[in-house]
Amino acid sequence: MRGLLTAAALLCAGLSPTLAAAEVPAYTCQVVGVYPHDRNAFTQGLVCQDGVLFETTGLNGRSTLRRVELRTGRVLQQASLATEFFGEGMTILGGKIFQVTWQNQRGFVYDLATFAVEREFTYAGEGWGLTNDGRDLILSDGTDVLRFLDPVTCKVLRSVSVTDRGRPVAMLNELEYVKGEIFANVWQTDTIVRIDPASGEVRGTIDCSGLLAREDYGFQTDVLNGIAYDAAGDRLFLTGKNWPKLFEVKLRPSAPSQDRR
Repeated sequence: MRGLLTAAALLCAGLSPTLAAAEVPAYTCQVVGVYPHDRNAFTQGLVCQDGVLFETTGLNGRSTLRRVELRTGRVLQQASLATEFFGEGMTILGGKIFQVTWQNQRGFVYDLATFAVEREFTYAGEGWGLTNDGRDLILSDGTDVLRFLDPVTCKVLRSVSVTDRGRPVAMLNELEYVKGEIFANVWQTDTIVRIDPASGEVRGTIDCSGLLAREDYGFQTDVLNGIAYDAAGDRLFLTGKNWPKLFEVKLRPSAPSQDRR
C-alpha cells in the first residue's frame, strides 16, 4: 500500500518505525503585509527592534550594517565593512549589535545608536547566521551544528547538532530566536526549520515557496534569507538576498497528506 513502509524496510533504511512515524509539523506562510526592500541588498542578517529593521548585507566590497525604515525600506543609517570582509549574520543583545563574517573568523560588536565598532571577536570556522536567546549568542556555520557563545568572551559554551527525525540538517544559515525556538533558513531551499535549542530536534518546517512572485525576480535575485521577529507586535518578517520585497507572514499548519491508503 502506497505511503506505508514495513518495519523491516524501515530498519533497512536505518530508521526505526517510531522515528519514521513521528511526523514533524509542517507550516505554510500566509502573507499579511508587503513592504519595499532594497533589491541590491544581499541580505544576511535581519532583526526587528522597536518597529525598526536592522539588516546586514554580504559580498566583499558591498557588506554593510543598516538601520532600515520598515514601512518604506529606506536606509536610515549605514556602516560599511572593509573590502576584505564578507558580512554575514547579525543580532542585537544587551544594547549591542553583534555581527559575524564569512571566512575571516572575525566578528564585530557595534554601538546600537552610532554603529561605531566597540570591539572585535574571533571564532573558529565560518560564520553564517547569528541570533541570541536573551543570554547567549547562537551561531550557525553552514553545517548541522549550532554553537552557543558567551557574549562577553565569545567562547563556545556548548553546541548542538540539528536533526530531523534523527537525520542531520545541514546548510543552516540565517537564524532568528522566536518564542523559545530557533528559526533557521536552510540555504538554497525555500524551507525554514523550527529548532528546539536544547536538543537540536526540528519541531516544525515552514514552506516558503512562492513567497516572491516570479514577476518580481530580477537577474540578481537570490535565495530566501532573512528572518526577523517583532516580539512586541508578534510579527514575523521574511525576505531574501536581492529581493525587492519584505513580507510579514502568519504561519498556518499545512493540510495533512491525503495519501493514507
